[in-house]
Amino acid sequence: MSDPVYETGPQPEARRSPAPAPAPVPAPAPVPASTQALLPPRPGAGRSALARQRRRVALLSAAAVVLLALLLALGLSAGEVRVPPLDALQALVGLGDSADVMLVQELRAPRAVAAIVAGAGLAVAGTLMQRVLRNPLASPDVVGVTGGASLGAVAVLATGAPAALTPAGALGGGMVAALLLALLSWRGGVTVTRIVLVGLAVQQGLAAVVNLFIVRFPAELAADALQWTTGSVYGRTWTETGTGGALVLAGVVLALAGHRRLAVLDLGDESAGGLGIAPNAARLQLLLLAVLLASVAAALTGPVGFVALAVPHIVRFLAGPPTAGSLVLTALGGAVLLLASDLAVLHLLPVHGLPVGVVTATLGAPWLLVLMLRQLKPTTGSTAR
Repeated sequence: MSDPVYETGPQPEARRSPAPAPAPVPAPAPVPASTQALLPPRPGAGRSALARQRRRVALLSAAAVVLLALLLALGLSAGEVRVPPLDALQALVGLGDSADVMLVQELRAPRAVAAIVAGAGLAVAGTLMQRVLRNPLASPDVVGVTGGASLGAVAVLATGAPAALTPAGALGGGMVAALLLALLSWRGGVTVTRIVLVGLAVQQGLAAVVNLFIVRFPAELAADALQWTTGSVYGRTWTETGTGGALVLAGVVLALAGHRRLAVLDLGDESAGGLGIAPNAARLQLLLLAVLLASVAAALTGPVGFVALAVPHIVRFLAGPPTAGSLVLTALGGAVLLLASDLAVLHLLPVHGLPVGVVTATLGAPWLLVLMLRQLKPTTGSTAR
C-alpha cells in the first residue's frame, strides 16, 4: 500500500478558520473645554488654538481696560457742571479749582468707582455660580443672595439707623442668606439641584418679607427703600467704595487661585474625586466666595440684576472656553457694563433720577428669555428617552 498523498497547496475556503475580528477601540471621553488649559499642549493644532485664545483674551482685556478708562473720564467730566477731562483728572488728585476738586472727589468719583467695583464683583460671582452649579441661568438671584442683601438694607432703614449703615446691613443680609442656604441644602449632601431649588425658595421668601417692610413703611422711608431694592450707586462714599474695592479685589484673587479646582469640577464629581479633590467641599467653598462677592456688590449698589447673568455668557461668546485669563476679562466686562449703564441713566435717558437697576433689568429681561429659549431648544440628533 502506498503512502497517502498530503496536499500542500492552498486549502479550500471552507476549511480556513476565520480571522478574529479586531476588538473595537472605545472612543476617548470628551474633555471639557474649560479643563484643556490644565493639560499639556498637544503638538500642532492644539497648541496653536490655545495660543490664539490667549491672544484673543489679552486683546479683549486690553480693549476693556481702555474702554473702562474712557468711561471713567466721561463720568468724571460730564454732568450739569461740565469739567474738562484734563481738569477732572487733576481734580481727582486734588489739584486745580477747589469747586472742581469737591465735585469730582466727593460726588462723581465715588459713584463711578462704586459702579466699577460692584460690576466686577457681580460678574465674577455670576461666572462662579454658573460653573459650580452647571446652570447657565444661575446668578446671585437664584441662591437668594440679593434677597438677603435687600432685606438687610431695608431692615436698617426700618430701624431709623443712619444711611451710612445701609451697605453694612446689605452685606450682613447677604451672608445670612448664604448661611440659611447652606443649612437647608446640606442635608443629604450638597447637590446642584438641591442648591438651586432651595435658593429659589429662599429668594422668594426674602423678597416677600422685603415687600412687606416697604408696604408697612412710612411714606418718607418707603421711597428710599424702594430705590435701594431696585439698585442704585447714588450717594456712595470713599469709605464704602474703598472697603468694597478691597474685598472684591481679594475675592477675584481667590477666584483666580481656585480656578484649577473649578476646572477639575467641570470634569464631574467622580473625576474630581479621582484627582484628589473633594467635590462637595470645593463646590461649597467656591459658592461661598461667589456669595461674598455678590454681597459686597449688593452692599454698594443694591440688588442690580442682569450683570451677573449676562456678562459670563458675553465673555464666553467673545473669548471662548473659560480660563483664568477670561475670568479677569469677566471682571473687566462687568465693570464696563455697570459703569456704562450708570452713565446712560445720568446722561442719555430723558427721565432723571432713575436707579441703574432699571437699565440693567430692561436689558436683562430679553436676555433671560433668549437663554431660556436656547435651553428649551432640542439638540440636533438627540433621541427621546
